[in-house]
Formats: sequence, structure tokens, C-alpha cells
Amino acid sequence: MLAFHSWLLGKDSQREITGGTGRTFRAKTDWCWQIDVPQPSITGEIYRQVAVDGTYFHHWCLLIAFNSKHVIAWQWCDRESKASWSALLSRIPAPDVVVTDGGTGLRAALDDHWKRTHIQRCYFHIFQTVTRHTTRRPRLQAGQEILALTHDLMRVHDLDSAATWMGDYATWETHWSSFLKERTWNRPGIDRPQGVKANQTWWYKHQELRRVQGLYRRLIADKSLFTWLTQSHHTPPEIARTTSPLEGGINAGIKDLLRRHRGMTTDHARRAVEWHLNTLTEFPKDPWELAKHHLANPAPEASPKPKATPLGPETYGTGLTAEEGLWTRKGWAGRSH
Repeated sequence: MLAFHSWLLGKDSQREITGGTGRTFRAKTDWCWQIDVPQPSITGEIYRQVAVDGTYFHHWCLLIAFNSKHVIAWQWCDRESKASWSALLSRIPAPDVVVTDGGTGLRAALDDHWKRTHIQRCYFHIFQTVTRHTTRRPRLQAGQEILALTHDLMRVHDLDSAATWMGDYATWETHWSSFLKERTWNRPGIDRPQGVKANQTWWYKHQELRRVQGLYRRLIADKSLFTWLTQSHHTPPEIARTTSPLEGGINAGIKDLLRRHRGMTTDHARRAVEWHLNTLTEFPKDPWELAKHHLANPAPEASPKPKATPLGPETYGTGLTAEEGLWTRKGWAGRSH
């Protein structure tokens, strides 16, 4: 078991771990894949802040909760939705602040399970969303100004600079109000933008800029732009304003793990990810203790399964591709671990 665990989470090959052949190693450790990796124990502790995020691989989505030091829970699903987020949030006492990228269905789940929790939207994802609508080199003056304001948002460091930013944004809205209301009327020779219905007789001319305006209006109305400042008890603030520690550390580690073990079946890939997450909890479960429990309590024999599908193509590059299955799947899986 320990050799299996060392190989799974390390960088050495099966031959390097055992000194024998990979086939022999796989035969001796095949039973290790059947060991369930339990979720972290929920102690009832109310955390100051929790970051949540979803990452996709091989048609599955993994939701993770992180308390800025350790992984505290995870949830398998096939897409981000209210049901999947509720399955995760319902197991954790509501924290003071949740840091999120605003995943689909999350707000509805927060309203049900963490009603009093303050929300901080991730600045990195705000920047990504804005640049997706404006591009990094907007042609229009209004786009150049809102992109500059988004850069300024990244530089806010205290409540005074936050108030200044709010004033600058209000000025932008006022100045470009009439411009953003300009319409295009349907007539021969006019291209219909994507998303405009066939029976529409007109549409707003600057739809992408209006989407940026709608984003900032929602964030301001939701009071989720400067929670990291208003809810902080210290200087510098102890509340995070991005989910980067979760995404750049934990999620990146998961994808590195799957690259190292490319070709795993879906079940093996999920088990490997759970072993990885276990090491990131405050009190990781001992692999050998879990193995002994498994051997003492064997699961009943199941009917033979069809041959499993490998996790992605046989050969991988260094980047993530759609063929690796790291994006979407339809439907709700309803799995609890």
C-alpha cells in the first residue's frame, strides 16, 4: 500500500519504486484502487473565510472548499449547479466570508445554506470576464476606460482607494450612459449578432460593454467587490480577494497529477485525486490504516464491469485540451464523495 501511495502521488515510475516490472507492481497493488478515501472530518469550526471553486476533468467537475490553509471538503458532480454546490455547502458550517469566482448555481446555494456569509468575488475572474468582453486592446474609448478602471480595481488597497474607485466607476456610467443605450435596427444588410433572436427588430449596439456594465452593477449591488476590506479586522487585510491559492495551488496540483498518470480510467483518476486531496487536509488519513480497514471489511463482490475508458487520449502534450475532458458534461451525477 505504501509503495502504491508513493508512486501515485510522487514522480517516480513504477519500476523506480519497486525495482521490478510495472506489470508486477500493478498486479500486486490492484486492490489499492478499491480503498475509499474519506472526506475530512467536519469539526463544526466556523472559519473566518472559505474559498470555493470548481475544476473540470474527464467529464466530471470537482468542487473544493479551502479555508486558506487546508482543504476542508470536496464534492464530485458533473457540472456546477445549485444542487452540486448545495451538497458541498450543506456539510460545512457557514463561514464569515466566502471567496468565489461566481460559479453557476453557487449564489442560489449560498442563499439556502450560508445566508449570513459575506461574499467576495475573485478579482482575477472579474478581470478575465471584463477582458473577454472588451479584449485587451479595446477600440472604443468607453471600452478603453472601463478596462483601465478594471486595472485600477486590481490596485485598490484600502477603503479610501475603494471609495475613489467607486466614484470613478459612477463617473464612467454617467458619461457613457447615452452611448450604451444606442440601438441597431434590423434592416437588410445588417448582420445580426450572436444571441439576438430572429424576431427582434432592434438590439443594443454595444452589447459587450453593456455586459461589463451589468457585471459591475451586480457586484456593487451585491456588495461583493470590497468585502475583503470591509470585513477585515487587520491591516493588511487578512481576507483574500482572489481564489488564486486554491486554483494556482490545489487545482493546478490535481491537473499535474493527472498528466503524470495519463491514461488512467475515470474511476482510477478520481481515486488518485482523492488521495491527493487527502494530503492537503489538516489531518490526512493514514494510507496504511485505511488499507487495513479495507482488508478487514472487504466489499461484497460486484458483477463484472465493462472495460473502462482511459482518461483522455493515449498521448498527451503539456497543455490542457478539450480531448482531456477538462471542461463540460451534461446532467447531474449526484455523487457524495
